[in-house]
Amino acid sequence: MEQGNSLRGTSSIAAEPATDRQPTHRRLNPMLLAIDTSAGTSVAIVDREAGVLAELSSPDTRGHAEIIGDLIAGVLAESLIEVTALSGVVAGMGPGPFTGLRVGIAAARAFAFGAGTVVVPVVSHDAVAWAIEDPIVVATDARRNEVYWSVYAGLDAAGLPIRTAGPQLAKAAELTVPAGHRLVRADQVSAANLGMVAELLYANRRDFALDEALYLRSPDVTIAAGPKRVTS
Repeated sequence: MEQGNSLRGTSSIAAEPATDRQPTHRRLNPMLLAIDTSAGTSVAIVDREAGVLAELSSPDTRGHAEIIGDLIAGVLAESLIEVTALSGVVAGMGPGPFTGLRVGIAAARAFAFGAGTVVVPVVSHDAVAWAIEDPIVVATDARRNEVYWSVYAGLDAAGLPIRTAGPQLAKAAELTVPAGHRLVRADQVSAANLGMVAELLYANRRDFALDEALYLRSPDVTIAAGPKRVTS
C-alpha cells in the first residue's frame, strides 16, 4: 500500500463499557465511511472485523446532491458511530456519469477534510465484482451506444477481486464477454461492498485506486476560453 494511503487508527481502541449510545462494535478499528454515486447514491459505514454497520441507498440517478448529506447523517445515526471513530472515507471513483460521480467524490473529500482523516479511492466496479465472486464482465451504460467495462477472473486468496482488464470505454457492439464469464450490469453499486473492498486492500497491503475519477465522458458543456472576438 502506498504511504499516502495509510489509514488512521489501525490499532484497536481500548475496551470500553458498552452503553445505549455505544455498542460493542464502537471499539473496533479501522471503521470507514464509504460513499458511491456511480449509479444511484449509496452510503455505508463498515468495520474490518464487524462488517457492515449501516448502509442507506437511493436508486435515483439524478438526486445525488439533494440526498447525500441525509444519507451520511443517517448511517452515522443508525450505526451509533462518532465521526472521530472513523479511520477514513472511501470514495467510489466510478466509472459513472460526470455530474453524479463528482457529487460523491466531493462529498467524500469534504467529509474527510472536516473529520481530519484520509480519502481512500476504490474503483466502483470492484465493489460489484467482490459481491459476485465468479468470473464476470462488469459494464456501466455510458449512453450513445457505449459501455464502460471491467473484466474479473473471480477473487484471489485474500478475497479481493482479480481485475484482468479495464476499466475501459468501448462501443457496446464491440464488447466481448470471455468464455467462462458472464455480463453483469452495474445498475447499482453498494457502498458497503465498496468499503469492504477498501478494508481488504488495507489489511493485505494492496494499492488503492488512483485518485482520478473515471467519468463516462467529459461534460457536454465546457467553459469558454474567453470572450469571442468581434470583427466588422
